[in-house]
Amino acid sequence: MSLIENIRARKIRSGVMGLGYVGLPLCLEFVRAGYHVVGIDSDVAKIEALRNRTSYIPDISGNELAESFNTGRFELSSGPEAIATVDTLNVCVPTPLTVAGTPNLSFVNMALQSIEKHRRSGQLFILESTTYPGTTEEVLLTALSKGGLEVGEDFFLAYSPERIDPGNPDYNTRNIPKVVGGVTQSCTDCAVALYGNCIENVVPVSSSRVAEMVKLLENTFRSVNIGLVNELAKMCHNLDINIWEVIEAAKTKPFGFMPFYPGPGLGGHCIPVDPIYLSWKAREVGFNARFIELADQVNSSMPLFVVDLIAKALQGWQKNVDGARILLIGVAYKADVNDIRQSPGLDVWKLLESRNATVFYHDPHVASLEFGGVRHQSKPLVPEMLRTVDCTVLLTAHRSLDLDMIHDHSPCMVDTRNAMNGFPKDCRIFKL
Repeated sequence: MSLIENIRARKIRSGVMGLGYVGLPLCLEFVRAGYHVVGIDSDVAKIEALRNRTSYIPDISGNELAESFNTGRFELSSGPEAIATVDTLNVCVPTPLTVAGTPNLSFVNMALQSIEKHRRSGQLFILESTTYPGTTEEVLLTALSKGGLEVGEDFFLAYSPERIDPGNPDYNTRNIPKVVGGVTQSCTDCAVALYGNCIENVVPVSSSRVAEMVKLLENTFRSVNIGLVNELAKMCHNLDINIWEVIEAAKTKPFGFMPFYPGPGLGGHCIPVDPIYLSWKAREVGFNARFIELADQVNSSMPLFVVDLIAKALQGWQKNVDGARILLIGVAYKADVNDIRQSPGLDVWKLLESRNATVFYHDPHVASLEFGGVRHQSKPLVPEMLRTVDCTVLLTAHRSLDLDMIHDHSPCMVDTRNAMNGFPKDCRIFKL
């Protein structure tokens, strides 16, 4: 049988390289679809946690892991030699930025080196990591075609952008439509068949470049519109207008408007990074992506704006940031996740410490973190803790927060997420 026939008949071993927010949920969906799945990750601690049925991702429970292992069709490997044992391989590794703000494909290149070393004939490789248009063809295809191997015959290659939204209770790997673009039509067909057995809606496009651009358009759209509303939030603050009331009224329009919300800045593995990949690629062909770069400037300025709000709030109590004790609530980049990558909360923290404030944090999903060379522990969110600090800063509004209790025991607050619906007389609240 051909590869596509084996995929459709679920007679394959499917590999997933990179068991993070994207790769691990994909593994479980492949198992549910009836595939034999090999999860590959060089992080031995992750492999051991999974073998112990312990999930490090809030969206996946230990019971879900146990169900997958109990099928007998889910195995794990910390070594790349497992690549030789699979028929398909999804690459879900990080694609961060370098210190200079340019694309960092080091993880993709390491994965590619492993594939070159352990590949065998007839395999399907799908890159899911966000990257600039052309990566699949310019980087992966070039390497995998060495020795005269023919794509679409000797091996198959496609790109499918991840669209996972950590902490979203309504959308998951199965019900988020999957865009797929192969280097050839047969590559697209194989990838569509692979996803078609486990994802509700698969959307094929004409090429891997189109698929790569789809992801960048989605997140650039968000970045630019968040930049716009962040700038309007600053403007409304100066005009003494409640930006949140403005947005609530504007979104009653049934057409031509989509609400976006201000915040302390952008975080996570996508929105702060993906538009920069696109603007970098644009500059390579002599195009200046002005909207993207302006939005990045506005969004990057928000942590400083939040710190200025904290300073103003403290001044109302005849206090200064210098020497103040400040509690940050929510240091993950968004509510109800444990991901602190690119978190604006950490930028706020760094700025506060540069002004000699003593900073504490509470986050129900981040028990501890290393920051500034020091290991910090999440503080309990109890009245005693709130009364010992000079200002409480709400960065992300987790579902588990007791907002009434925070109200009652916080003499000074800065709310960047509009979670506070009441204004107790003894609480001075500055809202973004």
